[in-house]
Amino acid sequence: MTTTPPPRYSLVIPAYNEEKRIAGLFDAITAFDGELIVVCDGNDRTADVVDAIAKERPDLLIRCLRFPGRLGKGGGVIAGLRAAQAPLVGYADADGSTGISEMVRLFGHLTEADAAIGSRWIPGSTLEVRQGWLRRIESRCFNLIIRLLFGLSFNDTQCGAKVFKKSAVDAVLPHLTAQGFEFDVELLWRLARAGNRIEEVPIAWQNKGDSRVKKSDMLRMLAGLLRVRFAPGTP
Repeated sequence: MTTTPPPRYSLVIPAYNEEKRIAGLFDAITAFDGELIVVCDGNDRTADVVDAIAKERPDLLIRCLRFPGRLGKGGGVIAGLRAAQAPLVGYADADGSTGISEMVRLFGHLTEADAAIGSRWIPGSTLEVRQGWLRRIESRCFNLIIRLLFGLSFNDTQCGAKVFKKSAVDAVLPHLTAQGFEFDVELLWRLARAGNRIEEVPIAWQNKGDSRVKKSDMLRMLAGLLRVRFAPGTP
């Protein structure tokens, strides 16, 4: 009996109401040595579009996870990571702001590190299309808060390009509580506290516009981070 070997990589793509952009993401992928797990938890036709693409692209291993209600950015990524079958896993934004070649390059850093995160704010990064100045100021202020609250020295915790050894992620997934955009920070914090080596890597990135992060989301992110950091029993 022949068994199919697991894919080399598992890449999770949280896709909340992305029916207008998701096809462009797959159009830009000419090849990928792994599975692409699209997590659909919105109320539009994203999942139907992904299913149609999967039929048209037998060269890609595409899995579509459907959920009837909103999971949040963190909840969607967690669902995808739990379903991942490869020894190396990661996630990227559905807007394609980080190309698939950059994600594969990040996976290459896992020979030495337990996690590798793309960064827009360190030497060597390439910002093909920059964010507006207000968004950049907000990002820098948020990063300062992260450093003060969690002691994380990373320059960019919110870039949607992160990869991990699945064994490292599986060890911390049961302890994660954040479901929103603050999820990235909690994941990195718990990985670091568990003794994992996390490498921050300069990334080629471009702003695609139509950001899913609104002003109200930023306030919820801050509130969520405070809940995580000062939860009962947290040293």
